Amino acid sequence: MTEHRRRIDQIVDPEFVEGLTELSLDALRERRGICDVVENELSYYRRMLHGRMDLLGFELRRRSGEETRSLIEALPEILTDGASGYVPSGRPTKVTLPDLPDQRRRHIDEVLGADFLTRIALVEDEELNEIQRSLVEAESEISAQRHSVQEAFNTIQSELTRRYKDGLAGFDQILGRSD
Repeated sequence: MTEHRRRIDQIVDPEFVEGLTELSLDALRERRGICDVVENELSYYRRMLHGRMDLLGFELRRRSGEETRSLIEALPEILTDGASGYVPSGRPTKVTLPDLPDQRRRHIDEVLGADFLTRIALVEDEELNEIQRSLVEAESEISAQRHSVQEAFNTIQSELTRRYKDGLAGFDQILGRSD
């Protein structure tokens, strides 16, 4: 694996999960850790996208007459809708701000960096629809990447679990507490 590639590119490369049985516990834990960090970043981006999509969707409904409240009046409800404790992967969801890389701006950064929220009332319907399409496209891309990261994590975790079950590593070693 080449170190100068983005972490997501490393993870989605089939080589990332090939030959796991030959890797040391440290190498497996390192790869699992990379997956965990990247999944946290992607989850953060998805939450940001969903928030913007919800705000934009409300504004579009308000303009079409389906909604009579102002955006400010509905804001608490908009921001809490969809906030469930359901975790499909079974892993706890981190709610901390990830340490996002300071690399070139990615498409997601451009979508999230748009200032449309500050001027949403002034934006024409056509532009709002285009922004919504960009958000949906970015969310779809992030979701696909997140799914790939979760698959890699699960593959690595399966190898760690196999080693534990076969008596090749202790529980503390799997967790990285001691060797």
